[in-house]
Amino acid sequence: MSAFASSTALLPVIIPIGVPLVVDGGVDAAFFVAALAIASTIVDVSPFSTNGALILANHPESIPEAAFYKQILTYSIVVVLVGPLLVWAALVLPGW
Repeated sequence: MSAFASSTALLPVIIPIGVPLVVDGGVDAAFFVAALAIASTIVDVSPFSTNGALILANHPESIPEAAFYKQILTYSIVVVLVGPLLVWAALVLPGW
């Protein structure tokens, strides 16, 4: 969803979708909101997002555009793979 609008602006739209899960008691409200916030903003590092495109457009002159694009794409893949695992380890693993 972040590809269509601001990640932060989407949270008030996305959160009501999970109300039935929270009301039934199947999901903790704080963890649900945290998961949505992380999932909707972690994609902003991608060169395909608005922020990533702006960074790519303003790349340093000392680095060729193709190399810079590859660096940003590699970084975004690492963040998307490692980020949720770190958040899970910080919020779920301790057994809050």
